[in-house]
Amino acid sequence: MTNFVMSKFVIIMISETLKNQRTNLGLKIQEMSSNTGIDQALLSKYESGKRNPSENHIIALADGYKIPLRQLRRQMLAEKIANLVMYEDNVSEIFMVAESRVAYLSKEELRILDELKKEWQKNRPLNRTQLTKLKEYFALKYTYDSNRIEGNTLSLQETQLVVKEGVTISGKSMREHLEAINHSEAIDFLEDLILNKESLDKRSILDLHRLILKTIDSENAGVYRKVPVSIGGSEYMPPQPFLLEKMMEDYFIHYNRQRKYMHPVILAAEMHERLVSIHPFLTAAKRHFPGHAQKEPLKKKLFER
Repeated sequence: MTNFVMSKFVIIMISETLKNQRTNLGLKIQEMSSNTGIDQALLSKYESGKRNPSENHIIALADGYKIPLRQLRRQMLAEKIANLVMYEDNVSEIFMVAESRVAYLSKEELRILDELKKEWQKNRPLNRTQLTKLKEYFALKYTYDSNRIEGNTLSLQETQLVVKEGVTISGKSMREHLEAINHSEAIDFLEDLILNKESLDKRSILDLHRLILKTIDSENAGVYRKVPVSIGGSEYMPPQPFLLEKMMEDYFIHYNRQRKYMHPVILAAEMHERLVSIHPFLTAAKRHFPGHAQKEPLKKKLFER
């Protein structure tokens, strides 16, 4: 009984938050439907507690109701957790075990990161030779690590020979050569985006993906997947293809709003988690968008303020 009440309390908390806020704004539900782009009947269910907001709608609700996104997401996740444990007898014990397995970046750790960044900036500007060496090192490591994770058998030295010298490595497939070359070009493209202060948007993500798949898989290069996918060894099912356009649109909206407020390290981690959850491109099993290639260039872009 206690567990059921706990779950119902969380649901009511979400619904009352929405209903009370709409009342405070002096809006009718029809007007709020127009503000959020969410069907009026569905909004009524959200406000009555008969249904919980979906991940797809949480950003629209935060915007329309003028409620901090972090607050709504916290309530939504709390409801999911409550549903998972509502019939268990040892809820407190479950929470304690789960808490012990979660590692957080504390404010102190973030402060240390900021201090390290300041120390690094004291050494700027670097001379041309230093900059060139650093760029070549990180670009090569990103390319090698990203492709290695996805099954590419080129060694670090072979990757350098392919990318920098144009050498063909005996016994290695054409695809492995193209993966190294394309990934290196994608990093150059990303650096141009940063230097030109381009925004992180649909065009930049698709162009990045197009470069990585150039001459490898032209049909799927630079486009969101058109078929459902599954992840081997996981019960999680990525969103259906018809949802991707809207989810990615919300993804970019969220980034551009939160970049002004969130610490860049936290924002980078969150945006990476959101991207792999949406899974907008074909599965990594086919090496269409290497997991590391999603993370590292995106992380580099997100760190720019």
